[in-house]
Formats: sequence, C-alpha cells, structure tokens
Amino acid sequence: MARMTAARAAVEILKREGVTDAFGVPGAAINPFYKALKEGGGISHTLARHVEGASHMAEGYTRTRPGNIGVCIGTSGPAGTDMITGLYSAIGDSIPILCITGQAPTHVIHKEDFQAVDIASIAKPVTKMAVTVLEAAQVPGVFQQAFHLMRSGRPGPVLIDLPIDVQLTEIEFDPETYEPLPVYKPTATRAQIEKAITFLLESQRPVIVAGGGIIGADAADLLVEFAELTRTPVVPTLMGWGALPDDHELNAGMVGVQTSHRYGNANFLASDFVLGIGNRWANRHTGYKLDVYRGERTFVHVDIEPTQIGRIFPPDYGVVSDAKAALELFIEVAKELKAEGRLPDRGDWVAATQERKAGLLRRTHFDDVPMKPQRVYEEMNKAFGPDTRYVTTIGLSQIAGAQMLHVYKPRHWINCGQAGPLGWTIPAAIGVAKADPDSPVVALSGDYDFQFLIEELAVAAQHRIPYVHVLVNNAYLGLIRQAQIGLDINFQVNLEFENVNAPELGVYGVDHVKVAEGLGCKAIRVTEPDRLGAAFEEAKKLAAEYRVPVVVEAILERITNISMSRTMDISDVTEFEEPATEPGHAPTSVRPLKV
Repeated sequence: MARMTAARAAVEILKREGVTDAFGVPGAAINPFYKALKEGGGISHTLARHVEGASHMAEGYTRTRPGNIGVCIGTSGPAGTDMITGLYSAIGDSIPILCITGQAPTHVIHKEDFQAVDIASIAKPVTKMAVTVLEAAQVPGVFQQAFHLMRSGRPGPVLIDLPIDVQLTEIEFDPETYEPLPVYKPTATRAQIEKAITFLLESQRPVIVAGGGIIGADAADLLVEFAELTRTPVVPTLMGWGALPDDHELNAGMVGVQTSHRYGNANFLASDFVLGIGNRWANRHTGYKLDVYRGERTFVHVDIEPTQIGRIFPPDYGVVSDAKAALELFIEVAKELKAEGRLPDRGDWVAATQERKAGLLRRTHFDDVPMKPQRVYEEMNKAFGPDTRYVTTIGLSQIAGAQMLHVYKPRHWINCGQAGPLGWTIPAAIGVAKADPDSPVVALSGDYDFQFLIEELAVAAQHRIPYVHVLVNNAYLGLIRQAQIGLDINFQVNLEFENVNAPELGVYGVDHVKVAEGLGCKAIRVTEPDRLGAAFEEAKKLAAEYRVPVVVEAILERITNISMSRTMDISDVTEFEEPATEPGHAPTSVRPLKV
C-alpha cells in the first residue's frame, strides 16, 4: 500500500481509467487536485478561459473517438454552476464526461462559506451521479463508480465535488492493483432479434432509423453490413449522421422538421415499417404531429435505456439492448435467412428511395451579393473532404448545414443535438481537434453562437490547436427571427449597429476579423461567393502553418428563410426556394413551397 493524498489517488485512478487529457480552470478550492495533476504526470491539461468552455471542450473530446472520456475541472461555487450547461448537453446526447469541482472545507459547507454551493444537488438532474465526497477514504471508490456509471447502460456525465480538506487528507491507496469495474450493457437475446426481424420480413417498404446510440456503440460498420444484407434503406438521425456515408445507395436521407432532407421526409412517408436502433424519437426528428409520423407504419425500437422504450409513443415491439450487441445478432439472423433464401428482394424500394434522393434536392448555387448561406455550404462541400470532422451546435447555420453539407464517416458530424447551447461550437471544436490532431476539423457558427464563448479562441491559440471556423454572419438571431414570423413580430433579434471603428462593415457591426486576430488567431472576411473556395483553401494553409484557428467570415444577406416546418409536421415543410433541377442548380424564381 502507498500513502498519498486523496487528490493524488484520484489522479492515479484517472490515468488507469484511460484519461490522457483534461480541460479546466484552477482555483483556490481545487488547487490541491491541480498539484496532484502536476506531480502525477501523464495527463495533459488545457487551460480554458471560461469554465463552461472547459465542459464543452470535454464534450467535443469525448464525442471524437470511441472510448474517450473528457474531463473538465473547476473550483468551487460558480465554476461548478458554469459547467451545468455542459453536463446538460452531455446527458441529453448520452455523452460521458467527468466534471470535477473543488468545494469549501467540509466543516463550513453549511455555513454559507465563500463560494460554497450545493453543486451536487444542482447537478443531479443533469448527471448519472453527482456527489460531494465528505470522507477522503471514499474518494477511490467514488471515482471507480463514476467511470463504471459513465460507461454502463446509456452513457452520460458524472460530477464529483471534492472539499479542499478531503483533497488534502492522506489515505492508503495502491494504484498498481487498481482495476476498473466491469461495464454493464444490456444485450438482446436471440429470440428477441428473431421476433424483431419478422416485422422486417413482413414489410414492403422498410427503413432503419439509425440513432446516436449506433455511433456511441462504435457500431456503424455493423449497421452498414446489416442494411446491405437486408437491402434496407437507412434514415440517420442528426446524432446518427455519418453512420453510413451520404453517398451510399441505402442512405435514404435525414427526416424531421428542421435538420432534414426533402427526399428523407418523402422516403420516410412512403415507408411501411421502421426499425429504430439507438434513437430517442426526438421531436426535431418526429415533429409534434405523431399521427403523421406514425401513420400506418409498424415500429420496432431497440435502445440501451429501458425507459426510452415507449417514452414518446408505444412501439409494436421493443428491445432493450446495446446497439452493437443487437446489430451483431441482427446480422447473424439475417445471414441465416439469406442462406435459406428467405430475405425478400428490396430492389424496387431501394431504387425508389434513390430516385427521390436524386429528384428532391434543395438549391445551393446562388451568385447573389450579399451571399446566400446555401452557397457557403456548396463551397464547403467542395473544399473539405470526407475526412473532415464538422462541429456545430444550433441556429439557422446548423439547420442549413445539416440540410446541405455531406458527412461520410461516424463521429464526423459532431453536434450538440438535444441541448443546443449557443457558444458550444468554439470550445467543442477545440476538444475535437485536441482528441484528433490528424484530421481536419471545421466548425460552423452563426455570428451569435460565435460571440457567446469567443474568448476560447485564445485557448486554441495558446495551446496551438488549429482548426478552420466558418462563420456565417447576417447580424441577426436568424432562427429566432424566423420563428417569430408566426407571431407576426420581429423583436429583439436584430444585431445590427454601426461600428465606429469599422465603418466598412456597415450595419454588420462586430469586426470578427479584428477580434479573432486580437485573440491570436487568423481570420479572412469574404463578401463575394466566388471568393469562398479560395478563402477555404487559404484557411487550411494558414491553420497548418501557424497552428491556430483560422476564421473564415462569410458576410450573408440579412434575411434568408431556411426550409423547415412551421407546424412541426414532417409532411408540411415550407421550402423557400425552388428545388434544384440538377445537383447544385435550380431555376431562379423564388416562392414558398409546401412538400
């Protein structure tokens, strides 16, 4: 046995649980843990500028590679409350991150001591476990349990709150004999999969809804294999995007009221059976009109979390299982059925989905100045290849990006799906680039998201973490402006002002180029669409040369309405441009369309 502080024991456990990186901000109440982090070695630390930023860095880090668990660290009081948004984001998307906070000494926590807050109670609704450790000898067990919980069942975040006296107390702990607890994941039975697959065999026009659980289980290759075996078209959810390539013949397109494809909705509405795997039936996917979404279709739902089965609507059959375990059995049964000649021919159905995919495209090619956002995404598709990891959170920029960008690999669309906090994109992109320094990382923000945690650009500049950040600027809260149309208002959503220091910007106000450069980054402003391609190429070169983020700011027209449903009905999506007649091109006339 060895004698060490509880803080040092915690650091030793982090290393033995596979942690190599952490993000955080030190402070008085967490300094003993930072001392242990320094003396223990083996964990790289990235100093954030805002503690919420650290939590989103941890999220981006976790989302990038299988097995990653991002760690964020802060002191007592406001540091913990700042990280609540990151914990909410992580629990909503089933992302395991570990939040470690300092705390006032145990004997004064209840005495309204400086920066003493019951952070465990605050964090409980947005974590799998939130605990203030009052006995130093319990620290190893609590950390061991934390990793077990984060990885078991539906993954999610944990918060551990460490009073400063607990951190400093010496305990007996032997790191060399420490072993992580076994991970629990429910597994479907053969009988359950056989029953589930009978629904598939009886259908004429089936689709698989592939959720983020497939990405989280690292089972995208199994999904593709099963879809190809059974010739079943796949509808990826926003969190499952990239589970199979966009150009795969079985990719039927995304479905929903915002982040969806025209052909995706059309294909889904033509289906008669839906096999959902690792998905939540989130409302941006289903819409609120469940009678339209469900129709006369038969549903089988496979999910790792028992309480997700029937949460939104009752399926015809539910299976509680890890997505990878379920898909392994689905493939096993499907191979046997194929050998017996019992798999139906889906050729006509697959062909019909691809015809819709070819014929129901949105127009992206515009030469207007100021630019239309659609042209930005067209040029991004040309400039950034299939290895690109896109990072974005919310707003018209994210919605249009999901409609028009292309993703070809799992974990290459890294999106905060459930919570959607503004400001998420910059720190998340830093976490992604830290986790995978060898792949190109491209972040996408509107001007408001960009401004929320803009100071985190300095973190990437300091630590030489390069990526390209595409900033689409219309000086508007675009999504909220569009949502206000139904209320016949345009109120408190306009960001325009005359910047006395940058009169050339006119009403666009904030000089993002100067701000980015002032934070140690490079920046390029583009006002004409035919300059976008060259700007993206220049950004890639600058990022490689200087090892800092490079912002490409595209000045957009002030108002562009992006396709979505005002009635939250997937059969009633308003298209504001004529559809494309061929990929990337369409007639120039414009009118609202209903599909």
